[in-house]
This record gives sequence, C-alpha cells and structure tokens, in this order.
Amino acid sequence: MKQKKSKIVLSYIFLSIMLVVIIFPVYYAFTMSTFNSKEAYSFPPRFLPSTHMWENYKTAWTTVNMGRLIFNSSFISVAVAFAKITLSILAAFAFTYFGEFRGKFFFFTIILITHMLPLPIRIVPTYDLMRSFGWVNTYYALTIPFFASATGTLLFRQLFLTVPPSLSDAARIDGAGPIRFLFNVLVPLSKTNIGALFLIEFTYMWNVYLWPMIITNSNNMRVVQIGIKMLLASEAQAADWNTIMAGTIIAMLPPLLVLLLFQKTIMEGFSLKEEK
Repeated sequence: MKQKKSKIVLSYIFLSIMLVVIIFPVYYAFTMSTFNSKEAYSFPPRFLPSTHMWENYKTAWTTVNMGRLIFNSSFISVAVAFAKITLSILAAFAFTYFGEFRGKFFFFTIILITHMLPLPIRIVPTYDLMRSFGWVNTYYALTIPFFASATGTLLFRQLFLTVPPSLSDAARIDGAGPIRFLFNVLVPLSKTNIGALFLIEFTYMWNVYLWPMIITNSNNMRVVQIGIKMLLASEAQAADWNTIMAGTIIAMLPPLLVLLLFQKTIMEGFSLKEEK
C-alpha cells in the first residue's frame, strides 16, 4: 500500500515539474509583454509583471495591423479545417463502403504516400500552379493547396471500419441511401474525431509561416505569424521584445479559444473509449 502511494506521489511530482516546464515560457512571454524597453533588457531578468501591458499590446496591434492579420489567419484556418474534414469523411466513406472497386488499395496507398511529402518539397510546383491560375496573393492560394488530408482520410477510414456492417444493412433496409447513412449515422459517431481533427488542422494552419510568406506580396494578405516577424526591428536596431511578446500573446489567443471550445468534445470521446 505504501509503495503504491509513493508511486502516486512521484507521478504527481513528475507531472507538476513537466507542467511548470511547459507553462513557464508562456508565463515569461506574458510577463515580458508588460515591461518597457529598459525592463526587457534588465539583468538579472525580472519574473513579475510590470505596468506597461496595455501600452505594449496597443503598439503591437497597431504597428502591423494585427486585426487584419488575425482575420486572415482565422479565415484560412477555419476554411482549411472544414474542407479537410469534409473531404476526409467523403474519401473515407468511399474507401470503406463502396465495395472493392478497381484500384482501391492503389489509390489509398497514393493518398498515404502524399502524407510523406512535406510542404517545402511541394513549394515550387505548387507556386507555379497557383501563378498559372492567377491566384498569387489571394485566399485561393492560401487555402486550396491544403484542402486534401491523408491523415484525416486515414483517421475516418479506421473509425468507419469499426462500425458493424449490420448497422449499414439495417439502414439500407429502412430505406436510407448511402448519403443519408453517412450524415445521419456515421457523422454523429465521428463527433470526437471531427473535433480532434478540427483542432489539429486549425492549429497547424494558424502556425503556417513559409507558404504565406512566399505566396503573398501585400500586407493585407499576410497572416499573424508573419506579423510577429514584422514586429522585429532591423539588424541595426535592438528588438523591442516587450512589443514582440505582446504580439505573440495576442497570436496565441485564437488557438487557445478553439482548444477550449473543443475540449469537452474530445474529453467525452476519451471517456467513452475508457468505458468501452
């Protein structure tokens, strides 16, 4: 009994240490966002908030037109997340319930192989394609190249394979067609996966930096990650880390809000799996 309690205590101590390690950079970034320029470069460093918070956040917001950048990032992230979920569900449904059509395994393998190709490898051909369409510096170029998702297709396919065949047979007997079966039965069963994939894809697109930097050429089409880079001073000047940290904290808020919105759905899914 004592050995079991000591293991529990050690586990809590270890988790507490890991929590501090994870949270401390965020806390220090917030603390620095409340400093003035002199306090940001003070040594030894300060770990308690100062009194220049609103001044720094206002400067970060107005210097790079942060409102427009957040709108662009939010629109791109939401559009790509919805498109990926929709296409992934339809592709997974086809690979699961449309029988053994010719080339089924081949096409599914090709989809999985695309997952192994990182974005930098695809930048040049994708840019040429977007330029040929006249989509440079548009939302089309910022969203459409990311619509397909091998991860999402695999995720939903594996889920659909766990659904008993008798369920689709019963739906067919009741007169439900494939599309009705998909949206009335499979989609509600996929609620946890949809929430998890939306959170993953939203966060991924929110943090994308390289592609928007290449495909856009005006400040009105930039994204929030580029905005943070724009807050950096030139090499001839010292960086205003207090303002940069203020912009960083602002950029962290939307993904955090999405996490809080989908946290309940994801945790409910984990609870159901544990009960099973």
